[in-house]
Amino acid sequence: MFAVIRTGGKQYKVAKDDILQVEKLEVEAGDIITLDDVLMLGGDKVEIGTPTVAGAAIACEVLEQKRDKKIIVFKKKRRQNYRRKAGHRQHKTVLRVLDILTDGKKAPKTAAPKAAKAVEKAAPKAKAEKAAAASKAAAKKAAPKAAAKADDAAIDASTLGLTVELLSEPNGKKDNLTKLSAIGKVGEKKLNDIGIFHYSQMAQITKEDAVKLDEAYTFKGDLPVDVWATEIKELTK
Repeated sequence: MFAVIRTGGKQYKVAKDDILQVEKLEVEAGDIITLDDVLMLGGDKVEIGTPTVAGAAIACEVLEQKRDKKIIVFKKKRRQNYRRKAGHRQHKTVLRVLDILTDGKKAPKTAAPKAAKAVEKAAPKAKAEKAAAASKAAAKKAAPKAAAKADDAAIDASTLGLTVELLSEPNGKKDNLTKLSAIGKVGEKKLNDIGIFHYSQMAQITKEDAVKLDEAYTFKGDLPVDVWATEIKELTK
């Protein structure tokens, strides 16, 4: 059995369980509504309305309120330098046909609670899946950093053959190595991990040492040994 209905100035041919999009109706998702502007009933027996079929209606469940795809509206007047361009997205209401009612029957009232219950049941699951995906992405992003840190820790500076004396801990208060060119917070931490804490140690670093340090610990750029010598003199006055 099918029916032809009219809503929003348009006609639709519908049957039970059909999903259709109509012009926006002032309803909310989960509501059960009745469309009584039925123009025709078809099936074993065809009944044409004059203009509507008496006692006939369509029971529908509101699935969602949405907006249609954007269309571009362009207006032009030639020789007038007139151009107007605008976008438009039509508001739509998505319905599912529950039943075609005849002889004045009323719409069912059970579909709305079921729909609401299904949405409530699905929400925690979707939230948990989203959280799990975010956690997995964060772990994946952190993995390369953790691996790089582990690789740095695995390098034994004593095996690099450096001329500079390495210390297990600073002699008194350690110097602020970030005052030297090309050494930031990260670079200072790498030097401290190696066993370099003081300007006096930095003054011992040769160009060969600088190359070995950069290859082993990746300081991201040439280490300016010559510049350090001048800076250390100024800092230790």
